[in-house]
Amino acid sequence: MSLNKIVLVLSKKILEKYDLCDYCLGRLFVKKLNLKSNKLLGKKLNSNKKNRCYICKNIFDNLDYFIKMMLNNSSNYEYSSFSIGIILKPSIIERDDIIRSKFKLQGIDGIKTSIIQEITKNFSKKTKKILDNRDPDIVFTINFKDDSLETRTKPIYLYGRYLKNERKLQQKQKSCDNCSGKGCRTCLFHGISEFNSIEGIVSKFVFQKVGGTITKFSWVGSEDKTSLVKGCGRPFFIKLFNPNIRTMKKTSFKDESIEIISLKTIPTMPKMPVDFSSTLECKISSKQPIEKTSLKKLLTISNNPVIVYEKSGKRFEKSITLYDYKPITSHEFVIFLKFDGGLPVKRFVQGDDVSPSISSILNSTCTSLEFDFLDVQIK
Repeated sequence: MSLNKIVLVLSKKILEKYDLCDYCLGRLFVKKLNLKSNKLLGKKLNSNKKNRCYICKNIFDNLDYFIKMMLNNSSNYEYSSFSIGIILKPSIIERDDIIRSKFKLQGIDGIKTSIIQEITKNFSKKTKKILDNRDPDIVFTINFKDDSLETRTKPIYLYGRYLKNERKLQQKQKSCDNCSGKGCRTCLFHGISEFNSIEGIVSKFVFQKVGGTITKFSWVGSEDKTSLVKGCGRPFFIKLFNPNIRTMKKTSFKDESIEIISLKTIPTMPKMPVDFSSTLECKISSKQPIEKTSLKKLLTISNNPVIVYEKSGKRFEKSITLYDYKPITSHEFVIFLKFDGGLPVKRFVQGDDVSPSISSILNSTCTSLEFDFLDVQIK
């Protein structure tokens, strides 16, 4: 018996017991006959089309509804590739398994795959966008249980620098009280409900420019909230979730408290912690009067590593270059430092589990009044 006759006989047996739509019937045999269209094959084989499909309950007749939802939801997004996922009622998959098992049908696509293929074909035809299941710009998830659609876009990555011109402005933004930073209706899914920090101000600007929901910052160092950041500014990286626009031309902006320089999209975030160096100006108060000549002792810091002890028991060595100092009064002076990575400046001045310290070198109780970053450079 030829393959065509086998298919005709078997399809007839199936239709005697089950009503199937053209899509579901054709799917059972299309690979065996090396054909492409489930629907066209189903039309040729199907002699009973009056009742609802036993497997899918005529779900294919309603796919245009979901395709329109996809078109509407994606109209505000910039993308060139997409992928589709679906959630079906378990009963649909169970009925599909019953047919395949009862009639010993092997090597055929499941109902879920067939629905995704049909939606993909029609959506791609309407939008001229390409399917990419590995790294799509936008992902649609259709829930056939409640007729809903979730749309997510691939994150983009940004790099920029900031100058901080106002003291008492924190670097990091407090998370939304309602969702702890996960994103909810209260915070418009941003994870933050206020914009009164470096992170908040930059995030607000990014949302206005390219949309998106949540920003995740990777800072190249940090500073005290009372510190200024001068020079070329402090570098930072952002991972932006669900952006509407995928590219941002190099842009800058300035307000009373901060200035953002050369903010732009980049291909990806750094995979390892970024090596950087900082130049710092620190104003210090001494409990005991300090002679001008005694300040020269501070230059010896450049000759030996500074040891920083942490509460965890770990210790770190820091190479610090103290390249200048300026006396202000007998109890106040300014030092200029350059060092790699981060440095607990206040502890370094006071001598709090840091050796040597400014206090130990001058043999006087010293306190950091304020410190500002003159430059931060990525190596």
